[in-house]
Amino acid sequence: MPEPRGAGRPGAFTEGPVARTLVAFSLPILGASILQALNGSINAAWIGRLLGNQALTGAANANSLIFFLAGAVFGLGLSTTVMVGQALGAKNLDLAKRAVGTGTTFFAGFAAVLGAVGYVLAPQLLSAMHTPDDALALAVSYLRVLLIALPGVYLYSFVMMALRGAGDARTPFVFLIFSVAIDIGLTPLLIQGAGPIPRFGIAGAGLASLIAQWLCLIALVAWLYVRKHPLCLARSELRYLRVDRAILAKLLGKGVPMGLQILLTNTAALAMITFVNHYGSQTTAAYGACNQLWSYLQMPAFAVGSAVSSMAAQNVGAQRWDRVSRIAWAGVGCAAVLTSALVGLVMLGNRPALALFLGEHSASLPIAMHINAMVAWSYIPLVVGLVLFSLIRATGTVMVPLAIVFVSFLAIRLPFAYFLEPSLGADSIWWAFPAGAFAWTALSGGYYRWGGWRQARLLDPPARPSRSAAFPPAAPERVAS
Repeated sequence: MPEPRGAGRPGAFTEGPVARTLVAFSLPILGASILQALNGSINAAWIGRLLGNQALTGAANANSLIFFLAGAVFGLGLSTTVMVGQALGAKNLDLAKRAVGTGTTFFAGFAAVLGAVGYVLAPQLLSAMHTPDDALALAVSYLRVLLIALPGVYLYSFVMMALRGAGDARTPFVFLIFSVAIDIGLTPLLIQGAGPIPRFGIAGAGLASLIAQWLCLIALVAWLYVRKHPLCLARSELRYLRVDRAILAKLLGKGVPMGLQILLTNTAALAMITFVNHYGSQTTAAYGACNQLWSYLQMPAFAVGSAVSSMAAQNVGAQRWDRVSRIAWAGVGCAAVLTSALVGLVMLGNRPALALFLGEHSASLPIAMHINAMVAWSYIPLVVGLVLFSLIRATGTVMVPLAIVFVSFLAIRLPFAYFLEPSLGADSIWWAFPAGAFAWTALSGGYYRWGGWRQARLLDPPARPSRSAAFPPAAPERVAS
């Protein structure tokens, strides 16, 4: 779908059609999620085929740790999206640039320190994860290369989220296409070697990711400067790279609770797989195959939720509360329709879809079909809560959403699975998913309807009208306390 006129221009979300803009803005985000998932799957296939199961096990353990480390700053990235969006909605380009400068320096410094510490402690970290002994050395080699690439990963994610806050999801998606193509193309070449290129083994897979990530980041930043993107820092604005303590405090104050939300959901996921493991390897394999399908069911909701958060942030900054409500319901409708369609397709192809992961004659296949039939449909109510959750987060409200995550996934889902196990057996685990989904949606919907999130702000309201002609900053807003 073509991008609506004006989309991608800072502040564009405060005007024009809501639903059409939302759909067009969501599509590149959805495409990015799919690309990243495919990239991981293809690279895992290269490692498994060229280096064997031990290397694949090592890569899986290293990737799990990298995913955890990436999630550690995901909340800060989300809070940056909200601050940039609110600042641009209030026509305060100066504050948006100061947020970008502070975030860039913090992300780069934090990633460098984390990467260096992780590089030294890689063997101990992987041993603590009970990485199998025959895969440990391979995992260490792969992880250390990924840790060198970590600053590039963090900075690209930061730039991507800042651009989304400014209303541009298409540019980072286009550059991600090139990054994935380079990564996929280089991985077998660097693993095996060819001509003057030496054989790097599993480290070659990490090196391919490192090269692709940094090339993509450098090319993206260069392109933004060539195109004179409004968020680019001019020479006279390089002082904004010095950390602004007030901005950093606000980003951390909102970002840490957002990161804790992710941590709680990951904790619940780890607890659920612990319950599943008690029923043996066949049930665990079935559950793993279902998780592969469920990851795709979540993608439309996360894409729409990200778009809703960016659009709502600009309108909150502009005090356009009428549009905030329209964004909420357009997002709910879009996510529900897309997820319902995917759930329908998955259920129609239940057996062949799961057989792709398990094999047509696997003893786990009937178990997986049973699990999927009980759980897949619960993603429909789940996405409604996710979209409302994303919109509430766009105001800077974080503590109530954190409490909702805790109640839905730790206080309801886990006890449901644990205490009903004597009467329902393994089905208590599968029924716990709808229970948590409905709790999440009911609590998010209730807080959207009656909660005080509309009074939350990352910024103080603008003091007086904007002045400049091109993209005028208003009188400098303070970061709200």
